[in-house]
Amino acid sequence: MENHQYKILLVDDEEDVLEFVGYNLKKEGYEVFTAKNGQEALKIANEKHPHLTLLDVMMPKMDGMETCEEMRKMPVVKDSVIVFLTARGEDYSQIAGFDVGADDYVTKPIKPKVLISRIKALLRRHKVQAGPSDDSNRIVFDDFIIDKDRFVITYKGKEITLPKKEFELLSLLCSKPDKVFTRDEIFSQIWGDNVIVGDRTIDVHVRKIREKIGLKNIKTVKGVGYKFES
Repeated sequence: MENHQYKILLVDDEEDVLEFVGYNLKKEGYEVFTAKNGQEALKIANEKHPHLTLLDVMMPKMDGMETCEEMRKMPVVKDSVIVFLTARGEDYSQIAGFDVGADDYVTKPIKPKVLISRIKALLRRHKVQAGPSDDSNRIVFDDFIIDKDRFVITYKGKEITLPKKEFELLSLLCSKPDKVFTRDEIFSQIWGDNVIVGDRTIDVHVRKIREKIGLKNIKTVKGVGYKFES
């Protein structure tokens, strides 16, 4: 899995830490978001759904412990990886951190190579999947949600209802971002092998989805089929 598909939220009230650590994470190919306090971190986490959060313990407004506890209550990030950044090495601090849901600790001063190695190991260990979060009934990208229970698309806060086949086609493409679905695969899974439809049927459905939602992620792969680009 490529690093650029992983999103990391870096939370620290020290500007130099945000710049230094953020630079090294971006250099490794991670998508990085930063926050200077716990309240800001919760807002960004809710919007961006990071796979891993690096969280400073000592912060104004809302400290790392409280922020971690609140993140574990948020459906979009409750199963993500949370790592505390701390200059405190006392046992009680670590125990308290694990009690509120932290997965690991990294002590300051931060050594970039050690941090990157730890992040890679944690993402592997927790089997965090890059791409959309999918609880089988909801597929969630940043500002785009497919709710299979309600048969509703939400894009940039606006709910959109699609006809059944258009909804199923979009759900199929989004189920495996960047995978190219051949026309035969799409016909088989959406219409069934025994249903005869015209050659242009898929093209018409994709055009209508693009027009109704305004998404530019559905890409045509000439001579093959379609894919949803993450």
